[in-house]
Amino acid sequence: MITTTTRQDALRGHLPGRRTVRAAGSVEHQSMLASRLTARDKWLLAVLHEHRVLTTSQIQDACFPSGRSARQRLRDLYLWRTVSRFQPFRQLGSAPMHYVLGPAGAAVLAAEHGLEVKELGYRHDRAMGIAHNQRLAHTVGVNDFFTSLIARTRRARHPEALVAWWSESRCARHFGDLVIPDGYGRLRTGTGSAAREAEWFLEFDTGTEALTKVGRKLAGYARLAESTGIATPVLVWLPTTRREAGARTALARAHAGLDDPRAVPVATAAADLLDPAAAHPSPGEAVWLPLTAARTDRAGPRYSLADLSDAWPGLAPPADPAAEDGESETGDTAAASPYRLPPPSPVPPPATPNRVARGDR
Repeated sequence: MITTTTRQDALRGHLPGRRTVRAAGSVEHQSMLASRLTARDKWLLAVLHEHRVLTTSQIQDACFPSGRSARQRLRDLYLWRTVSRFQPFRQLGSAPMHYVLGPAGAAVLAAEHGLEVKELGYRHDRAMGIAHNQRLAHTVGVNDFFTSLIARTRRARHPEALVAWWSESRCARHFGDLVIPDGYGRLRTGTGSAAREAEWFLEFDTGTEALTKVGRKLAGYARLAESTGIATPVLVWLPTTRREAGARTALARAHAGLDDPRAVPVATAAADLLDPAAAHPSPGEAVWLPLTAARTDRAGPRYSLADLSDAWPGLAPPADPAAEDGESETGDTAAASPYRLPPPSPVPPPATPNRVARGDR
């Protein structure tokens, strides 16, 4: 090795090339993608645009049957520049790969809605900027909350489905003058006449905010309930039961000071209540403890997410989320205007079957 000057690139195996940004926006590349992208791929592009960033495991939970199939497909999407990726630094171990919408994926998504990419509000540098954003861990945590629910509903024996998942930015467009939730969700249980739905605003706590600030957010939700006439539960997800106990004290003090506490139902849960040995731990399990005037400590029965509305007997059923976001019953939207795409369905389309060779037909 001392006398032989072998170039490092000569030791590497063949790697498939990745399109440049200019080539990814070409007509030829878009024509190629038309024959390669499946309905599930396009769904994933819409979800990445809505929720900014997803890890490999979150994408697997949302729409793939195994980690191997997720990694293989994500590799293809990365080489086609429909998605971009980065890996945050960790002092111990390695972080999972994080994926954002790529330039070719943004072109596909914009074309689907009859928009130009600039009308979509997309810029590649802004999409990749989440890699250095101080709220990266918070955004990933919120998305993990919802993708674990999708994974639970995909594997549940009883009919259960997450039917709405709004990002923080979408919530800000709708309610930002009063309050900005970390997310909005809706879960449907049962079918037919026996079906019922539960909705909620999510406050995802990472343990960095002062507990008094968590409590002060209830005033904004009270103003929202007063202006809309709709009482929507506020779910506070905390990292530990110890922090949950302190948060419940702060929340109870703020909740009691509201003009109409019944207009803002509140429940809390902690991540360490989930079984780490479970195959798919999820916040849909019986970990939610409602906040009432009679009970502010950690005692009492905990509810699953589907049954949580039973804790508030007078709570009205949720309104139609499609009407709230400008959708009609036929699926037409007024949201195909700049920066206002319709929210993607949390239910991914089924995987496209493998192509059958002509001789096997």
